[in-house]
Amino acid sequence: MVNLSVLGGGQAGRAMLLQRWICPTLLSAASGHRSAVLKKDTPFRHKLKHTRLFRSPSNTDDMAEEAKKLAGYAAVDNHVQNNQVVGVGSGSTIVYAVDRLAERVRQEKLNIICVPTSFQARQLILQHGLTLSDLDRHPELDVAIDGADEVDAALTLIKGGGGCLTQEKIVASCAKHFIVIADFRKDSSALGQQWKKGVPIEVIPMAYVPVSRTIAKRFGGEAVLRMAVSKAGPVVTDNSNFILDWKFEHIHNWKEVNIAIKMIPGVVETGLFVGMAERVYFGMEDGNVGVRDPPVN
Repeated sequence: MVNLSVLGGGQAGRAMLLQRWICPTLLSAASGHRSAVLKKDTPFRHKLKHTRLFRSPSNTDDMAEEAKKLAGYAAVDNHVQNNQVVGVGSGSTIVYAVDRLAERVRQEKLNIICVPTSFQARQLILQHGLTLSDLDRHPELDVAIDGADEVDAALTLIKGGGGCLTQEKIVASCAKHFIVIADFRKDSSALGQQWKKGVPIEVIPMAYVPVSRTIAKRFGGEAVLRMAVSKAGPVVTDNSNFILDWKFEHIHNWKEVNIAIKMIPGVVETGLFVGMAERVYFGMEDGNVGVRDPPVN
């Protein structure tokens, strides 16, 4: 049984009502891992402090945005408490988590220090008037919240679609608790099922050709240099490196592959996050929030 601690005592324990969806009721376990759904319309509704109603999504994109918001709010409500140092991830889903974090800081007068994973995350923190810090001053974080491009049944993640994988992994590794937020489109039983763009791999610019050739030779598939959309040339990371997207052909032992790729000279980091996520919140199509913990071995 998963202990969500959704409605614990005190300010930090109160969750808000999002489209009448959230309550600490666990309904099911399936597919070899612990999974749950936070359901709406429960006897606990009167205990919830805030109410936000969402309009009915008109298309898949709108539905996905609503789902991102649900996941982001749930993670912040369940895992952020007063006097914490919080790692702030990157990407489109984290925007909603920062919105909710800033709202709670204002309403509950929380003392929260934020450590960003990217320039985008840094700007979000500053725009919301939150306290900005770094790993030099706060090398140990209480919790880090970040998104993912894909999550498999074992909570192995593919991250780096936005090019921030190295700093995201560093911040996640410094956190006591690493919490992931995603919408329903990111949920897969195996990596590659939903995310078709491959595993991002950050490389030193001068090494991208030999690294690409080595990966293809040793593990199959193709590692392609990611090109920018609104500028000529390749994508350049916050660390001034390049990104290879490895489009693998079959399922691997991701722990072994991750270690092996990182040992290739010129590789900075991979977008494979293996054994790092403590919990994933999925915003679902029906307005509920799915919760997945690592499988019990």
